Amino acid sequence: MKKVLTVALLTAFAWGSALAQAKQDVVPATSVGGIQSQNIMDVKPDADADPNYATQTNAERAKVQPGNNAPMWRQVGAGVTGFSSLPKSEAPEAGNLIQPFVQYPGSRLTNAGEAWRQVRNNWIIPYGGALILIVIGAIALFYFGKGSIKLHGTETGRKIERFTAFERSAHWANAIAFSILAISGLVMAFGKFFMYPVIGGTLFGWLSYALKNLHNFAGPVFAVSLVIVFFTFLRDNFPSKEDITWLLKGGGLLSSEEVPSHRFNAGEKLVFWGGVFFLGIIVVASGLVLDKLVPGLLYDRYTMQVANMVHGVATVLMMAMFLGHIYMGTIGMKGAYDAMRTGQVDETWAKEHHELWYNDIKAGKIPAQRSAESGTPAQKPVQA
Repeated sequence: MKKVLTVALLTAFAWGSALAQAKQDVVPATSVGGIQSQNIMDVKPDADADPNYATQTNAERAKVQPGNNAPMWRQVGAGVTGFSSLPKSEAPEAGNLIQPFVQYPGSRLTNAGEAWRQVRNNWIIPYGGALILIVIGAIALFYFGKGSIKLHGTETGRKIERFTAFERSAHWANAIAFSILAISGLVMAFGKFFMYPVIGGTLFGWLSYALKNLHNFAGPVFAVSLVIVFFTFLRDNFPSKEDITWLLKGGGLLSSEEVPSHRFNAGEKLVFWGGVFFLGIIVVASGLVLDKLVPGLLYDRYTMQVANMVHGVATVLMMAMFLGHIYMGTIGMKGAYDAMRTGQVDETWAKEHHELWYNDIKAGKIPAQRSAESGTPAQKPVQA
């Protein structure tokens, strides 16, 4: 018992000595170099009793609570513009650290930067990636289930010009630019999920940087070639009453019966109007904004955020649509790739896949060889 009391007394004595020493070490507020300093712990607890406390400026708050910069950060959070010597044309948001509150589709009511991040990370990336994978999976199932669409009849050896040299050049310029944009865009958007874990951060960083610059260069090329492609193939892509029959029968893909169509069937016309025209306008317009190539436009964060979200949604839909087009134009249909590579198709191919177009050629409404410089001599189609 005596030992316990002795330890308690010694502990109390040591604690009291420490408190006394701490009081001696307190340095009173002094002016250093003309700057008035004050221990904020000495401020009276009723400093917020002032009825104007909530609307005080930073200078007013410093008089009653030095070091309390809440008014300044409240203005920053509200998007109040501070002073900047930079002209608005060069820095439209100079002086604004945090954007005002907004609510984009799919986001909470929060500042614009965080709202954009929520839309991109919670909607565009996961659902966009899922759509691409679903389309690829559907194409794979269709290919392994049905295989490539082949001719039922025997090739005659007589050729019909399906695409001129100019049409093929316009198509391939657009296709190459699209491929560069699609690959680089997929890596920048989804690469951290499937490439970063494999090649590491350093290599992935340099690869993304290179692809970003390649993406920005290929974008204007895609835009120009898309306009050329649109006007080049516009005449043969206007809807016709036969397109309704083609759509109702699903293009004959689920049966062995070919549905008659003109030079382009309803499926190709949907890609033309939906992908090339409608989505093409959105993708190109938003891409030019992101590249800062639209003259006279104010490139602030809000504009770039909206352009980025619109661009992301439109490009994912375009890629999903064009994947089906690429499949049918390569391994999905025998002879389709050769048609775009050489410009020529066999009469049997034309008759089976585009019977109405073949009938117009047979009737003399459309020349079998439209290019004067075509290496294949004009041949009269078989009368059958």
